[in-house]
Amino acid sequence: MSQEEIATDRYVSFIGIECDRNAERIVEYIERLAHGPAKDNAYWQAFLGKIEKSRSGDTATGDALFLVHSHINLIRDLFEDHEDEEAAALLEKVEIECC
Repeated sequence: MSQEEIATDRYVSFIGIECDRNAERIVEYIERLAHGPAKDNAYWQAFLGKIEKSRSGDTATGDALFLVHSHINLIRDLFEDHEDEEAAALLEKVEIECC
């Protein structure tokens, strides 16, 4: 049975839901945009610092899933502004399954 075929239900358990992995993928999309087309945006440049702190284990910053959850609307705007449909679809999935 493939990952897509496994029934998931966040209200019962998180079995089959890859929240951490998918949140890290979203962070990678953010980094790509922040180093590319959004490189002149001060907010996303500052957000890169949060990502760095998160990866270093800074508990005040939280992990990737916490960062995504805490900034989900701004992240959605970033993906929409840069027409990144793949990233936006993954963000939607994470929001529904994990946030």
